[in-house]
Amino acid sequence: MPLVGTKEMFKKAYEGGYAIGAFNVNNMEIVQGITDAAAELRAPVILQCSAGARKYANHQYLVHLVKAALEVHPELPVALHLDHGADFETCKSRIDGGFTSVMIDGSHHSFEDNIAVTKKVVEYAHAHGVVVEGELGQLAGVEDDVNVSAEDAKYTHPEEVEEFVSRTGVDSLAIAIGTSHGAFKFTPAQCTLNEDGVLVPPELRFDILDEITKKLPNFPIVLHGASSVVPEYVKIINANGGKLDDAIGIPEDQLRKAARSAVCKINVDSDLRLALTAGIRQHFMEHPEHFDPRQYLTPARANIKAIVEHKIKNVLGCNNAY
Repeated sequence: MPLVGTKEMFKKAYEGGYAIGAFNVNNMEIVQGITDAAAELRAPVILQCSAGARKYANHQYLVHLVKAALEVHPELPVALHLDHGADFETCKSRIDGGFTSVMIDGSHHSFEDNIAVTKKVVEYAHAHGVVVEGELGQLAGVEDDVNVSAEDAKYTHPEEVEEFVSRTGVDSLAIAIGTSHGAFKFTPAQCTLNEDGVLVPPELRFDILDEITKKLPNFPIVLHGASSVVPEYVKIINANGGKLDDAIGIPEDQLRKAARSAVCKINVDSDLRLALTAGIRQHFMEHPEHFDPRQYLTPARANIKAIVEHKIKNVLGCNNAY
């Protein structure tokens, strides 16, 4: 099966009460782990590339890694997506380079300027059979080239979404309802302690999501910054020389609730990084004599597959979706 867009994926996800996982890819092992898990569970998947991934691995390498995965799993529906396209030129180059979906992130602009740049990308993308994700509101946190302080973060205003979508023609909309980029999404001061002494972050703003859903019925919504910062992997990293104190993510039950609503795409990046790093750190502590990359990248890749399987079944709910 060739690379696909996300329109049909999102239509089925909306009707089925599940979300599609959009997993960031940076190297071969990550691509393999994600697609092996998705194929086994018959889950459509979005592989997305950030500016940092393209700088690290090169656009051509990433595209061909994804195409290789399609040769191994020809039945798997895969969309190749640009994550956080900074401007029209970046989106155009990825469209011309074979991506089937792009995100234009104009959220740091004024409302009118965001509409202008998003509309320009939509017109070019649709003329080339590519779908577009826009964004309203700004998430806090740091991830690759995205760096927004808590003070500058802004929730999406529901009263703006109808006008934004109608004037731009975007196919999906990323919103800000309390998720955040990176592994340190919240400070301890923003959280409460439960009876087990575990820090619990503030709940997502489902009231905002509900208002947006009313204004945009049957329209696919996207959540960025939605890693749960899996405590198991944080614990392994810290036990093997790492230092990730106070790493806090989004509770998975809240993400599952979002996936049952209008949210059709949930982005996952930090959890993949944590899984990979946990596998490598643990392997080196147990086998300090090893130096062959195949020795330590094998368990790291297995961790990628395991976390993606978990997300598909327990958070996204998209297993057996094709």
